[in-house]
Amino acid sequence: MTGDDISIADPEVSQDAIDRVQSILESGQLADGPEVRTFEDEFAAYCGADHGVATSNGTTALHAALEAFGVEEGDAVVTSPFSFVASANAIRLAGGTPVFADIDPETYTLDPSSVERVLDRRNDIVGIMPVHLYGLAAPMDELGALADEYELFVLEDACQAHGAAIDGQRVGSFGDAACFSFYPTKNMTTGEGGTITTSDEGVAERAASYINHGRAETSHGSYEHVDLGHNYRMTSLAAAIGRTQLERLPEFNEARRENARYYDEQLAGPETDDGVGLETPAVPQGYRHVYHQYTIRVDDREALRESLADRGVGSGVYYPTPIHRQPAYETVSTAAADLPRSERAAEEAVSLPVHPNLTADDRRTVVEAVTDYFNST
Repeated sequence: MTGDDISIADPEVSQDAIDRVQSILESGQLADGPEVRTFEDEFAAYCGADHGVATSNGTTALHAALEAFGVEEGDAVVTSPFSFVASANAIRLAGGTPVFADIDPETYTLDPSSVERVLDRRNDIVGIMPVHLYGLAAPMDELGALADEYELFVLEDACQAHGAAIDGQRVGSFGDAACFSFYPTKNMTTGEGGTITTSDEGVAERAASYINHGRAETSHGSYEHVDLGHNYRMTSLAAAIGRTQLERLPEFNEARRENARYYDEQLAGPETDDGVGLETPAVPQGYRHVYHQYTIRVDDREALRESLADRGVGSGVYYPTPIHRQPAYETVSTAAADLPRSERAAEEAVSLPVHPNLTADDRRTVVEAVTDYFNST
């Protein structure tokens, strides 16, 4: 990567991963198999959960977990509208209805007070799906307390938060289950892939059956199907990559955190002549942010992005349209909900390169490009 071509993401696969994939290719066992079982166990242990169920991607992980909880038509699940659309799509694919609550404007994660207002006015809610966004955990203590009070399940959408933690406890171990994505731009990858972590043996068994065409856990290798399911399995090739990536995840996360610390220090305070500045990411006390994205807020996002592009600095907008304003959600009951914090974040949030492969020169170039924009405006 050169200083005049700084991309928003730069996935890295090591020679060790290539060698392991070669070994799997030579073994001939390319689909689901022992390599996947080992990856499931290793990733679950990393999160502090008892069970892992590897899947083909993060969306299928969310869908399978909701099926394992027994979500069906007439059930509603509270989630965030400020996320990738897969969060809500999975609820609909399982037959349920996504109900949106607003976010905390500083953390971009579900605001417990907004969730409580939703719970107080509806009697069809069966679960809460908090989204750990950009690498920062949602407020799990408060959301967990609400779930206990209203007797709801909690499914963590941890697709952007591998290794994030609250008071030393990693995401993937707070709720009744959690789901991760291993898309190439995530903090770790399997190429494509996902997983469910849970300490509930029943949830793990039902999810494992669902992703394998409804086979009973005891019927691997047979054609006895006890329920309806899909083929959402992870391949051994993906698991081999995932195992090497998991070994390097602490290194990757620390590099992201170091890049974020540099930005925090260097970007504090720039503003235009009109007094309009930028907001750097907020991290609550006790939270460990792993910076899947380093997301700032600015009033004129597109002007900043054009200026950055002129300097060879990539940027990303995640997400320009809240889910409840997506065309596919016009018929959903909460499509017209008043969620001003999510809508404002969708207009102002922009992410800067923070991936582990940034050099010191890259970071300086990013900072100079941002500060020069504000100085010239």
